[in-house]
Amino acid sequence: MGLFEDRNITASGKTNIPVWFMRQAGRYHEHYQNIKKDSDFMTMCKTPELACEITMGPIDEFKFDAAILFSDLLFPLEQLGMGLSYELGPPSLSFKIESMEDLKKLKLTEKAETFYNFQKEALTLLKKRLPQEKTLLGFTGAPWTLYAYAAEGSHAGNLISSKKGLYDGRFHGFMELLLPQLEENLKIQAEGGADALCLFDTAVGELDRKHFNEFVIPYLRKITHNLKKSYPDKKIIYYSKHTHLDYLRDLEDENIDVLGIDWRVNLNEALNTLGKDYYIQGNLDPSLLHLPWEILEQKWMNLWSSLDENTPFNKWILGLGHGVLPKTPELNVKKSVELIHQKFMY
Repeated sequence: MGLFEDRNITASGKTNIPVWFMRQAGRYHEHYQNIKKDSDFMTMCKTPELACEITMGPIDEFKFDAAILFSDLLFPLEQLGMGLSYELGPPSLSFKIESMEDLKKLKLTEKAETFYNFQKEALTLLKKRLPQEKTLLGFTGAPWTLYAYAAEGSHAGNLISSKKGLYDGRFHGFMELLLPQLEENLKIQAEGGADALCLFDTAVGELDRKHFNEFVIPYLRKITHNLKKSYPDKKIIYYSKHTHLDYLRDLEDENIDVLGIDWRVNLNEALNTLGKDYYIQGNLDPSLLHLPWEILEQKWMNLWSSLDENTPFNKWILGLGHGVLPKTPELNVKKSVELIHQKFMY
């Protein structure tokens, strides 16, 4: 588990900052595109051998310190009977939760242990192939993000319907159905061999801090508490997009091990204020990976030089402020990981 306690110590006696990127196995990568020629997204996710092969691509080629299961954060909506499809490109649902009546349409397609078995099998295969020093990550969508997608059919716009649902009963009604299944999903990933379990909250930045505290944190704490109780040795990672440092301070969740931070958050401040309680992952803007290498290299080094001598480097996992974007030059990904392994040491 090289991302956490067991970090790599170099010949000079210094320690490397570990690195992995969200969406490091994906559309930008030729390895992925070659597999996709003979398949489709849903098949790749649900065929354990293909998911394993795609996950391993960036580990073999770019030498990231962690592998994250090739999957999708919206599968819990499919399990709830919402008809998840990728046939038209972006994910689409057969209906949205626009009223309390729509909650009655939700019916489990299968029990979690059966539905998520494809993830368990893929993780089991990955555990056998992954070098022992690498960390294996499972993931799913966080409660608010899954609810927002169910209410809106996407994460675009101001999420007006989702926010109205906080007050008309839809949010709490949806949580009653979702949380037990989401918990089981993550437990199945833990049983498959994941060293760490990620909850990705990509839509939560649309909420103000008051709503974040009142609605998001209680359900988040419930999941993390139950997971840690069942699997005390597994790490829990929470990433929230477009949130600021005050949101993260408010979490006060002893069961979360790692906070993934948005690139708009000051990294030095985050490490120095939250590093005593959490590992911090982040936080370069992923769009910068599209720049010419000589400029991107300087952006990485600027990030390094922005940290002061009191920074708890042992609590830092290097990454992006979100996922690798489509059409990102592969060579920039490769050179970025090489640079980090060569220069980012303490």
